[in-house]
Amino acid sequence: MTLQYYEDNAEQFAQNTLDVDMSELYERFLAHLPPTSRILDAGCGAGRDAATFIQLGYQVDAFDASPKLVKIAKEVSGIPVQLSTFLNFSSEHSYAGIWACASLLHVPTVSLSATLKHLGELLEPKGVMYVSFKYGEDESVRSGRHFTNCTEARLEQFLENTGLHTKEVWISTDRRPDRDDEQWLNALLTLA
Repeated sequence: MTLQYYEDNAEQFAQNTLDVDMSELYERFLAHLPPTSRILDAGCGAGRDAATFIQLGYQVDAFDASPKLVKIAKEVSGIPVQLSTFLNFSSEHSYAGIWACASLLHVPTVSLSATLKHLGELLEPKGVMYVSFKYGEDESVRSGRHFTNCTEARLEQFLENTGLHTKEVWISTDRRPDRDDEQWLNALLTLA
């Protein structure tokens, strides 16, 4: 269902997200990474963040589950982008940083812990993973997309038995115009 939404709306989604200013979130994430280290953009969407990390001198791998978004992300970032789901993604590399910006929120609650554990296994020993979810305690379907919302307490439940723990958690508002009433849970995760 969610994948079909992105296939049907890939161009519009790219238009709505490519110019969003994410600099404050980048700074918080990149402050924990060595310069030129390797980042995985997990669920990269239209490739906005992968392109920025490349411009800043990082080595970047990226994947998304939508064929149309993979095509757009390749054009935007200039790198190969894998077509993959979270649980099917594999790499010969480990990563200093994993960036999962507004992507894991489409994973159903029942699969979220396994997904976080799988991604955590791709982190280097002192690596950091950024995740973000719409703030809330429920699951919902909106406009043909599944959302798993998250609070601080819910995130701790999802992290049980994953090998990950929270380094930092904060609330922010949506960066897109006309969405500033929407709150987001942001977290930096590290290996326990």
